[in-house]
Amino acid sequence: MESDKSADTKQQIRGIAGQIMGLAHDGLLMNLRFLDVALSKLSVVCREGTGAYLYDGGCLYYDPALLVRQYRDARGCGARLLLHTLLHCVFSHGLGAQQMERQYWDLATDIAVESVILELSLPLTAMPQDDELKSRLEILKKQAGGLTAEKLYRHFRIEEPSEKAKKDWYRLCHYDEHIYWDRREELIPSAEQWRKLSERIRADLKSFSKDKNNAESIEENLREALRERYDYTDFLKRFMVMGESIRVSDDEFDYIYYTYGLSNYGNMPLVEPLEYKEDRKIRDFVIALDTSASCRGEIVQTFLQKTYHIMRQRESFFTKINVHILQCDSEVRQDTKINGQEDFDAFMEKGKLTGFGSTDFRPVFDYVEKLRDEGEFTDLKGLIYFTDGYGVYPEYMPDYDVAFVFLQDDENAPKVPPWAIRLVLEEDEIENFAEEKQSH
Repeated sequence: MESDKSADTKQQIRGIAGQIMGLAHDGLLMNLRFLDVALSKLSVVCREGTGAYLYDGGCLYYDPALLVRQYRDARGCGARLLLHTLLHCVFSHGLGAQQMERQYWDLATDIAVESVILELSLPLTAMPQDDELKSRLEILKKQAGGLTAEKLYRHFRIEEPSEKAKKDWYRLCHYDEHIYWDRREELIPSAEQWRKLSERIRADLKSFSKDKNNAESIEENLREALRERYDYTDFLKRFMVMGESIRVSDDEFDYIYYTYGLSNYGNMPLVEPLEYKEDRKIRDFVIALDTSASCRGEIVQTFLQKTYHIMRQRESFFTKINVHILQCDSEVRQDTKINGQEDFDAFMEKGKLTGFGSTDFRPVFDYVEKLRDEGEFTDLKGLIYFTDGYGVYPEYMPDYDVAFVFLQDDENAPKVPPWAIRLVLEEDEIENFAEEKQSH
């Protein structure tokens, strides 16, 4: 008899919890029409006895008893939970989480989606702690330079929050557990399908711009989620040129015929070895470092170390290299010529960054042309300009490849000329390289 009552109670709780999630879904659908397809793709599954809400990157598992208890105190908990989890999916927060320091990434992603929810200002998602959360977010936004997960993650790694701060943010922003994020690639919808949904949402936001809801934060997070990530090592291959080195080409030389001729006809091989093989090698190269006040010295130095480290790897250089490192702001402040590892080590040990004024890109290009006229370069093929992007670009296209490398995607910065390559390099990638060097 008791077991029957217990079963009936559980059934009632499951029914009530299902209604709560159904109302949450319908309410979000009515108020956030640009999320309609994404909402239909997020699976919501009742799972009893967990005592938590679990999110694996594509599915939300909820404990019905926990949901009903929380609903008594805060009627917005169901919609808040559903929207919180949905935004994790839309912003691809589960993708690549295993490469992050999880305590900071989990915290950053929760804060990021909560900041978006507060900005959307929907009555059906309101929670008692929203006023406190809003005031804390205003302070954190100034400290981190923004409230996307990526910016918050970088901020927390540089300025680690205290244990009290972590507990406060957890209390204010944590809804779903992220313990299944490591198996994100196995899920359906796949990461690529969620990306397409995010692209559609970004486009639909413009169509629904008449809505009173402020969508600035969601657009910023979508930009970050949809930004193309590049492998910097692969990128440098674009600046390699074809050169000739004296060595056997294993791809074209057949040793069977060669040795057969030697054994049967004395000293007469049937096929001569190909002594020349074309390799992709770097000849003359220029690295321009924007040392204006907005570019931090340690980041510039680490970028330079990473670039040179990639370039000097096996078969990347000719026997003698010719790399010019230019330090510049509104003019070229210093030119350091690098012909080998010793030159580079000396520069990194004794060299100092100079400049720190305003930025003008044109003097670098004028200076490079002067060096070419003087015969300093015999085969200049590439120039990489590491900068924040705030400067005056040259009007005319040079006859060598040019890439402007940025640390962040700033839409307010001047547009890069169409003849140049624009690359946004993750600051985390540079910092991780510095940590790897230290560990070795």
